[in-house]
Amino acid sequence: MTIQWFPGHMTRARRQIQEKLKLIDMAIELLDARVPLSSRNPMIDEVLQNKPRLVLLNKHDLADPEVTRRWIEFFAEQGLKAIPIDSVGGNPVKEIMQRSKELLSEKIQAQLRKGMNPRAIRALIVGIPNVGKSTLINRMAGRKIAATGDKPGVTKGQQWIKVGTEMELLDTPGILWPKFEDQSVGLRLAATGAIKEEILQVEEVALFAMRYLTEHYAQSVKERFGVDEIPQDPADTDAIVALMEAVGRKRGALMSGGRVDLEKASLAILRELRAGKLGRISLETPDDAALPDQ
Repeated sequence: MTIQWFPGHMTRARRQIQEKLKLIDMAIELLDARVPLSSRNPMIDEVLQNKPRLVLLNKHDLADPEVTRRWIEFFAEQGLKAIPIDSVGGNPVKEIMQRSKELLSEKIQAQLRKGMNPRAIRALIVGIPNVGKSTLINRMAGRKIAATGDKPGVTKGQQWIKVGTEMELLDTPGILWPKFEDQSVGLRLAATGAIKEEILQVEEVALFAMRYLTEHYAQSVKERFGVDEIPQDPADTDAIVALMEAVGRKRGALMSGGRVDLEKASLAILRELRAGKLGRISLETPDDAALPDQ
């Protein structure tokens, strides 16, 4: 499966971001804590140039905490401050403001030495679709400003949003890249719901997810789906498909004659994975690949 997705509004978004760079003090890069590398647009480094940046690992409540800890260390080695947040159930605003001020401390101190009252920090917030950007913006603004939804592509334009008196956020549409050179990146994003289901094959995505789960979270698979046997070899496609069919039977994903509807079984697996029903799961670790050069 080749996943390609670069709608016209994303092309415009990249151009608009570059045009706004001179207006902003810093960037806030929002990633999915379950797939920080895959949800990190490789074009962002080029687009943002050398602007100070704060990395937020969103949905950390769904991610494996030990793996998240390793990601924070990994980003630190790249010279980037990363903090885990939960934009839905948590209260990340205070820490985001504190970390933003730390990033811009030299600039703020320079303004104070000149007898100036530091103006509100102007921050560009970027993130791929469905990473929780609109939800975070609403939390930071203290009211509903940005449209939210559980499908990618909700935000279509740019707008400035006030966060109290200390920050102004420039919202942008989510940006994906034209083509995933590494197809596992596309599959990870599809598994977490960052790519619209209309453009992918759910059975292939669920197969990819189940391979990873049986290798890294076998006990979670057993407990959630009530299966006794887990394939010993994740590369054994027939065994993984048989496991998916067993899940389908347990979830009532059946067609006439009692045959398993693999598409429905796959959707059930992905829904439960995305909702955290299997526990706190990360779908990649820092061992999987190196970050692009900063």
